[in-house]
Amino acid sequence: MTTIAGHLSVDGLRDRYVSSSDACEARHFQTIWLLAKGHSVGEVAELTSLGERWIEQLAARYNAEGPDALGDLRRRNGAKATVLKPELIEKLRVRLQEAPDDGGLWTSAKVAAFLARELGVEKVAVQRGWEALKACGLSIQSPRPRNPNAATPEEETAFKKSLQTSSPKKPQSIQSDRSKSSPPTSIGSA
Repeated sequence: MTTIAGHLSVDGLRDRYVSSSDACEARHFQTIWLLAKGHSVGEVAELTSLGERWIEQLAARYNAEGPDALGDLRRRNGAKATVLKPELIEKLRVRLQEAPDDGGLWTSAKVAAFLARELGVEKVAVQRGWEALKACGLSIQSPRPRNPNAATPEEETAFKKSLQTSSPKKPQSIQSDRSKSSPPTSIGSA
């Protein structure tokens, strides 16, 4: 049986398990709660579908650091954004006022290339380019494709004039053959 430190009571662990809005955190509290109730690591592994080694690591983490050691710690690891800093986003906003170097439209890849040049690195992920565009308040918009064989305005006008104006006609009815049924039969006895 694994010993669980008394940071929270058994009922307190259950309450944190039930009230948690984060699935990962709830699962971790459930694991520690079950261990605190006296279940073995093997039983808890069967109930939670977590590996025994992971359960032992969670218990050690909880015993050493308390309830704050549970949940997905990657989300609150204290790291600041390394690429999309406010100064860089402001430079990007200014740069987005002009056309990109190739003259087309700004894309995530083009923004990522701009960010890489500004940061002095070889490459920035295209996803960071998309995040930077969103941080600048932009959204996905692409122009409607233009038909390469499109007519000029003069050709359109000439075509419209050449169309005959037809008068409204009475809709034609669809002729159908009458249904041919078999001769009447009598079901009465003769």
